[in-house]
Amino acid sequence: MATASVPAFPTRPLVLADLVPAVRARNVVLVALGVLFTALLAQVSVPVPGSPVPVTGQTLAVVLTAASLGPARGVSVQVVYILAALVGLPFYSEASGGWDVVVGATGGYVFGFIPAAYLIGLAARHGADRRFRTSVPLFVAGQAVVFAVGVPWLALATGMSAAQALEAGFYPFILGGLVKAAVAAAVLGGAWRVARHRS
Repeated sequence: MATASVPAFPTRPLVLADLVPAVRARNVVLVALGVLFTALLAQVSVPVPGSPVPVTGQTLAVVLTAASLGPARGVSVQVVYILAALVGLPFYSEASGGWDVVVGATGGYVFGFIPAAYLIGLAARHGADRRFRTSVPLFVAGQAVVFAVGVPWLALATGMSAAQALEAGFYPFILGGLVKAAVAAAVLGGAWRVARHRS
């Protein structure tokens, strides 16, 4: 009697984390790893002269975790990341944490990670992270969401004008954001190619 073959990938949309075997604690472990990964890349920090906002690896971590984990887990990573810093864990740049850091001048960028993670994760759920030509625009858009929250917050927290906030909190980061988008697209595209070859 003939048996139906099982497809290499289920018919429902996937993100990379769905390829991990479904064990009871999988989501908790994946979110915890995402938080630690974001905290690790936050320590890659380069001060920007004249700006309270440093260049960090955080946004790269947001892009990678959101695209790999999907919208729900990606958002969960960023919510837990914020909560961890609120209780004082040194998860932000230069091993900082605490209430003052979370709600300070750069806090808007971190809160912007939440809608950015949702946007990227949702698009990845529909396959937008698998090809360079679709993932780069997605990852640029996701980072734009971070700045859309972070720059007005910076202006309100510091008393800067809109023009000053853009000068201090947006323009110096455009090139880095494009580079991060390209790096993330290359990493995720490579991961999907490896996953396909092993299936």
